[in-house]
Amino acid sequence: MGAFGHSARAIAVALAAFLAAGAARAADRPHGGAPQSDTARPASDWRFQATFYGWLTAIDGDVGVRNRPMTPVDASLSDVLENLDGAVMGSFLAENGQWLFLGDLVLARLSHDGQIGPHGGGSLDAELSQTIATGAIGHWLPLGASDLDLGITAGLRYVRISADVALSPAGSPLVGSASQTEQWIDPTVGLVLQWAIDDRWFLNAVADIGGFGVGSKLSSNGYVGLGYRWTPSLSTAIGYRYLYEDYEAAGIGTGSFRYDTVMHGPTFSLGWHF
Repeated sequence: MGAFGHSARAIAVALAAFLAAGAARAADRPHGGAPQSDTARPASDWRFQATFYGWLTAIDGDVGVRNRPMTPVDASLSDVLENLDGAVMGSFLAENGQWLFLGDLVLARLSHDGQIGPHGGGSLDAELSQTIATGAIGHWLPLGASDLDLGITAGLRYVRISADVALSPAGSPLVGSASQTEQWIDPTVGLVLQWAIDDRWFLNAVADIGGFGVGSKLSSNGYVGLGYRWTPSLSTAIGYRYLYEDYEAAGIGTGSFRYDTVMHGPTFSLGWHF
C-alpha cells in the first residue's frame, strides 16, 4: 500500500475510533423501587436522574474525507482506546407522571500521530473534536403492568465533528494540512422498555431510528442492559449497544464527507437518583 493508502486509512481509523468513543446515551434509568402501575402514577411527581456512562466500542464500515475514496475501517476496542485523549459523557432524565424528558451531552477529543508509508518515511498528525447533544420527550404507554414500562420518544440529535490533519509524505519536506468541520441535526423516534425484575435488579432496553434524510440518510440505535439498585439514590448497569450512522455531506471544491459505519460494544453506567 502506498503513502496515500496508508494516510487515508490512518485518518479514517482515527476519525472512526473517535466517533465510536463518544456517541452514547445513558441507559441506566430505573425508577425508585419497582415501577408503579399506570393507574398508580402520581399526576405530578417529579423524579430526576443524572447518569455518567462509558461505551467501549469496536467499529466496522467505510469512511471518506474530502476527495479521498471511501476507506474500509475495522477498528478494535484497543484501536479506539489508543487514540482517545479523553471524553465526558453524561445525561439527565426528568419524569412527571406519564411524561419523560431526556437530555444528553458528549464532549470528546482524540489525537493521532505516527509514521505512514510502506517504510514509515512519512508522518501524520490528526486532532479531532466531537460534540453530540440530544434532547427528547417521551410518554409512558398505559400497559397496566406493575413491573413493566414501555414508552415512546421523539427528539433531535445534534452532531458536530471537527478535524485538523497534517500530512508529510515520505521523501518530501512539504507538509500538507487540512481542516474540516461537519455538523447535522437528526430527528429521532424510538421506544424505551424498563422491566423491574425485583426490588434490586432491572432490565432496560432502548431502540430508535432517525435521520430520514433530514440530517443523516439513516441512523439507528439499540441497547440492552442489566442493572442493580444499590441504594435508593445509586444504581449501576452493564450492557451492550450498537449505533449505525449513514451520513454524507457534499463539499464545494473539496469533495464530500461520507460516514457509513456500525459501532458496537459493551457499556457501563452509574446513575444518581433524586
